[in-house]
Amino acid sequence: MHGPISLSSGDELSVGVPARGVRTYLAVRGGFDVPPVLGSRSTDLLAGLGPKLLRSGMRLAVGDDAAELPCVDVAPVTAIPEEIVLRVLPGPRDDWFTPAALRALASQPYEVTTDSNRVGIRLSGPTLERAVTRELPSEGTVCGAVQVPASGQPVLFLADHPVTGGYPVIAVVWEPDICLAAQARPGQRLRFRIVPWPGPGPGPGPAATVT
Repeated sequence: MHGPISLSSGDELSVGVPARGVRTYLAVRGGFDVPPVLGSRSTDLLAGLGPKLLRSGMRLAVGDDAAELPCVDVAPVTAIPEEIVLRVLPGPRDDWFTPAALRALASQPYEVTTDSNRVGIRLSGPTLERAVTRELPSEGTVCGAVQVPASGQPVLFLADHPVTGGYPVIAVVWEPDICLAAQARPGQRLRFRIVPWPGPGPGPGPAATVT
């Protein structure tokens, strides 16, 4: 794992279930030869853009966009912990919630439900109570946004996320931690840790986190 493998014609590569996390990534030298859509060769689950979803028995051609061979043995990859901790920035609609809601978000764990995919992760845990109950006009969101629907159970948006759809976003996961969120498997617990809004320059390191 996390390193280049040389294969000869006729070799077979078998990818099993990862011991930690839920996703395994496979790249080939030369790229996959599928038509790009809006500059991407990935499939958007929500919009239906891009190539067809992979199915058993499908064949993918290898492209000829081959660069130099990798010069590393193993890529540096963040280890996936048993209990994932995600740093979050409050807002942009944290003022739509009671003060207790933000405290609950950061003080108790949530469990990843089976109703999760590349669009987002539905979480089960403490209910986040609203202070403002009216519907919010749809707003654009970013990957890592933590939206709270009427149930009070948060949804963590991932790569194929939509707009808000009328529900407020209480916090946003710090960008370097999104890779950990994407590896959260059903039944796994995760926690949120609030970090302060940064000024100019790089974001907070572990020493800058607050509870």
